Amino acid sequence: MSLLQDIQAALLKGDVELAPILLKLKFLAARLGSTPLADWVKHESEGYPPGALLPEYRKLGISYTATFSGPFGSGIRNAPIAPMIIRKLAGEDWNRFESRQSIAAIDELLGSSAKGGTLEINVADLIFRLQGNVYKEYACNEVTGHVSRAAVAELRHVVKSRVMELTLELERSVPEAAAVTLGRSDTTSAKTSTVTTKIAQQIIYGNVGAVSAGTVGDQINVHVGSGDLEGLVASLQSAGIPRGDARELGDIIAADKPVDVEEPLGPKTQEWVLDKLKGAANGAWKMSLAVATKVISEAALRFYGLK
Repeated sequence: MSLLQDIQAALLKGDVELAPILLKLKFLAARLGSTPLADWVKHESEGYPPGALLPEYRKLGISYTATFSGPFGSGIRNAPIAPMIIRKLAGEDWNRFESRQSIAAIDELLGSSAKGGTLEINVADLIFRLQGNVYKEYACNEVTGHVSRAAVAELRHVVKSRVMELTLELERSVPEAAAVTLGRSDTTSAKTSTVTTKIAQQIIYGNVGAVSAGTVGDQINVHVGSGDLEGLVASLQSAGIPRGDARELGDIIAADKPVDVEEPLGPKTQEWVLDKLKGAANGAWKMSLAVATKVISEAALRFYGLK
């Protein structure tokens, strides 16, 4: 049985631990030469460090209850606080919990709360934002954040589904993947590495490399001559990519090799773009992710003389 089939068989056994399956997928990613896939598996296995790009499925909703004390010994206990109030007083980030724990820690968390209910998180700093702002003349004495156990279970299910989807797509699109076993160490071709990386990016983070990723109405104007590095950098910068990023990306495109006309971004370029998705998402780039992808792909096509 190949490693790919072994992973699929383990996933189909039901409520199986994911940590051992992820280790097998990590081995497969190494054999196929996909750094983004290996990084995703590493983060799911060991946890996401601060600053690492966190997939959307790991951002969970938080509900709040608080205890208030008022004049003449009055008080309100376990009062629910609406998300709209939290957003107004503290910002939208307080309504979302970034789950950076390893998948093994999540399994343990779910096992220790098998009877259901919610999981509490420390939100003591929020007390200062709520003081006197929720109930007039009432002081906030205690606030508790809750993440539903169902949301954590769904997170785990998404990881399991992504692993299955990855293996099925690799089986269809990368013939070499189905031949990988623990005893073989054949050299993987550059095309296999690129295709594997593209599949991982699409399934885990969304499409990074396709030129057609833009939305209706996007106007892409790229003026780059074949082999014109300075023109490439200037074009990327004028499109909204910061100067430093535009220079770095231009150098990577110049040193990288395109796959083909349909996929002009080479493996190193794709890895760089994936790493910068967070910067584009938080507003550092003055364009949407879809437009950024389209601009970079169009610029690469012209720089390589493919268009």
